[in-house]
Amino acid sequence: MPMPELIAQIDAEIERLRQVRNLLTGTGMVNEAKRRGGKLSAEGRARIAAAQRKRWAAKKRAAKQ
Repeated sequence: MPMPELIAQIDAEIERLRQVRNLLTGTGMVNEAKRRGGKLSAEGRARIAAAQRKRWAAKKRAAKQ
């Protein structure tokens, strides 16, 4: 079986199981969407931005060498 087809089947099964779980627990997609839509604090965004600037600087230094 080709790998992309196998992965597609696994993804379809995972989605089916999620739907069954939501039906059994009484939770809907609204709760799942809320969970994914988390908010970052200003401090968290600043840490991520600083880490990205550090990665960019390292890449720029490596390119100069």
